[in-house]
Amino acid sequence: MKLITENKKAYFDYFIEERIEAGVALKGSEVKSVKMGHINIKDSFCFFENGGLVLKNCLISPYEKGSAFNESPLRDRALLLHKKEIERLHGKVKQKGYTLVPTKVYFSKNLVKIELALAKGKHAYDKKETIKQKDIARSADREIANYK
Repeated sequence: MKLITENKKAYFDYFIEERIEAGVALKGSEVKSVKMGHINIKDSFCFFENGGLVLKNCLISPYEKGSAFNESPLRDRALLLHKKEIERLHGKVKQKGYTLVPTKVYFSKNLVKIELALAKGKHAYDKKETIKQKDIARSADREIANYK
């Protein structure tokens, strides 16, 4: 598994409850661009459309050596999952507060895969608590380093 990018904002904004691996339907020039690391999933999200799962707002920069017929960088991309998995996720997302958020993009056996997280949104006080815990851990690490 070769990690391409990670959505750190998702870990801050959501409580991650379950992770799912899905394939992404890409064109040839998009795959080359992803190999170069020109993908951004920070503001992207997933939704259900026509019985399938679609990735929205995922920016894949155009491949600079591609032709004039490159795809739109922000186009919707189909996610590849089994029908039963899609139905199960659709049932969970219907529950109040749950959403599907992409967390990682990576290569697995020369195929572009995306890790989706079934997540529940955090409130402002939860985010403040997360920042507080990170600060405590950072200061403890600093003290340990100074002690040695």
